[in-house]
Amino acid sequence: MVVSIDRYTAVKMYNKVKFYWEQYLTELENQCHQSIGQQREKLLTKIEYMREIDMAVILSSSHNEEAKFKEKKLTIIPHRKRLTQEKPTLEEKFKDPKHPLRIVFVCAMWMTGFDVPSCSTIYLDKPMKNHTLMQTIARANRVFPGKVNGLIVDYIGIFRNLQGALKIYGKGSGSGVNQDDCPIQAKTKLVEALREKIETLQNYFCRQKIDLSQLENSLSSFEKIKIWDNAVNAILINANSKQEFLQLSYTIIQLFKAILPDTQAQEFLSCIYTIKVLRQKVFELDPKVDIKEIKAEIEDILDDSIGTYNYVISESNHLIDIRSLDLEMVRQELAKGYGNTLLERLQNVIGDKLNAMIQINRSRMNYYDKFQKMINEYNSDSRNAEIFAEQLSEFIQELNQEDQRAITENLSEEELAVFDLLIDPGLKLSERDKKKIKKIAEDLLNTLKREKLTLDWRKRLQARAAVKVTIADILDQLPESYTEELYTQKCEKVYQHIYESYTDAQHNIYRRSA
Repeated sequence: MVVSIDRYTAVKMYNKVKFYWEQYLTELENQCHQSIGQQREKLLTKIEYMREIDMAVILSSSHNEEAKFKEKKLTIIPHRKRLTQEKPTLEEKFKDPKHPLRIVFVCAMWMTGFDVPSCSTIYLDKPMKNHTLMQTIARANRVFPGKVNGLIVDYIGIFRNLQGALKIYGKGSGSGVNQDDCPIQAKTKLVEALREKIETLQNYFCRQKIDLSQLENSLSSFEKIKIWDNAVNAILINANSKQEFLQLSYTIIQLFKAILPDTQAQEFLSCIYTIKVLRQKVFELDPKVDIKEIKAEIEDILDDSIGTYNYVISESNHLIDIRSLDLEMVRQELAKGYGNTLLERLQNVIGDKLNAMIQINRSRMNYYDKFQKMINEYNSDSRNAEIFAEQLSEFIQELNQEDQRAITENLSEEELAVFDLLIDPGLKLSERDKKKIKKIAEDLLNTLKREKLTLDWRKRLQARAAVKVTIADILDQLPESYTEELYTQKCEKVYQHIYESYTDAQHNIYRRSA
């Protein structure tokens, strides 16, 4: 948002920006014609982005405005036409973060009572004070996904007025107020903060015996990839170490983004690139993470002034099939010295498998508790890597057996979930009783899906009541060893399971998992 001193200046600024925008586009197109490979692709992306950007002048109407603008050798006609005739309106377009209308030139309109969380930068070229000034800068301070900070570009020297406004309406920099508490900070403060965080990260690397400068110097050396593997292995020595690195590196990257496009960011480019590659390598070990987005971020921070790195980021090919895990293979990997990396992959794969199994059968939560206990013991250094790997292998075998239990019980997964809810470990049940409970689980699901789980049944009181009655009637056939209290508990648990798992007869978590 560009805030000009008056209506005529707003239109002049629009014309000036449009002129130099087109001039810069022509320069980029000329560069593109002379470029090849990755450099050409980057230029094409930038050109496409600049071509799609829309900008508009936002001014309130006034008496005889066409003549007044004409006197200044300007025209308001196309801008007024856009404001009055476009559908959706310019306001709706600017509030939509996906719409190409991303630059607006204003004077008084949209200064107060106008909220656009995605707006990140305000260019100020108009004297303002107190409430009006606070309302204006508030356009840039809203929280929005992916938005690191709001930027105020002050062309008129308004910072003193801002300090005065903050004394009235918020924490300013007056007597008795710490300057660090002021919500408005110069970019030099961000640079200082970034240097401090990088120093903290370097201290962390020293504790983990990781040489940051060695990593930076090995970016283009295939022979030194082992240096990176050693660094990742050191980061993953335990969960606390991994979390410390991810939090510190995330803060550093966010501070770096906040400094851009300031030229002071140049000195940090090599360090930031190295940190991002390290983060990507850690994320590669988790199959849930899409590293394409991370790779795109890395490419975005490259700058022509330092050249393009030759380090090749390959897709992870370390997928593990836990159904056929070989413990001897695990031992061999540990012996190579990269146990932390291997265990990180194992934990992520097992965690994914476990979450999928629990989603369709809540009775498996005991496996989750056991898994978490194993991880906590390993992270607290009460288990060494080899013992932990053996525990994981045994646990995987248990999971594989549990994953096949529906087949051995001759039930579907959804029937097994109800059967597990009905079985009670405190009761001694005969095989005949278990067979009867299986039949109850099958009959209950068939009846509910055939008659009761209608469209939007969860939203209608009568339909929910009918489901509860059906569950109570069919569970009344449970063996005599079930007390009245236990029977009531089972009815409630089964109803809760049906409510959470079935939108209607045709839409449920089992169809999604299939």
